[in-house]
Amino acid sequence: MSFIRCQKQLPIIYCYLKKMTFTAIDFETATGHPESACAVGIVTVEDGVITEEFYTLIQPPNNEYWYRNVMCHGIKPIETLEERTFDSHFPEIQKRLFGRKIVAHNESFDRNVLMKTMKYYGLYYDELEIAERWECTCRIYRAKGYKPANLKYCSDRNNIQLNHHEALSDARACAKLYLLK
Repeated sequence: MSFIRCQKQLPIIYCYLKKMTFTAIDFETATGHPESACAVGIVTVEDGVITEEFYTLIQPPNNEYWYRNVMCHGIKPIETLEERTFDSHFPEIQKRLFGRKIVAHNESFDRNVLMKTMKYYGLYYDELEIAERWECTCRIYRAKGYKPANLKYCSDRNNIQLNHHEALSDARACAKLYLLK
């Protein structure tokens, strides 16, 4: 565990918690295509404390769903028929991600969904001013020896409540796992 020096009069634990400022994110997709985001959960952590949670359904392109995705997360086309598309939700998403340290449990999946969905709608990932690679709790817990290192197993082992494949619950569990790292 590494610490940063803040100011001499501050306790070391405060300096550690100051590093624990980040945003956890989780996407659910409607199809096997990464630009088919149909839900996003975002959890904001400031100085080691969850300060905000955001969740929204998103209408994927053409409101198309694959059966296996519906069976995984339970979101059906009827639920997003009247929802706005990603580009309409983007201002709310952007203000929660801009310039932040981003954490996801399967970072390559969620980062790819964000990047490809933004590209699909003509939005520019670089304007978010976030790292090209994010922190990955799956990678962190695999390095700690967890087998398997999937979100359900890691959450169960650490007594973190999880409604798996519900985007906000997944993002919250990811945030809690990152705080425990």
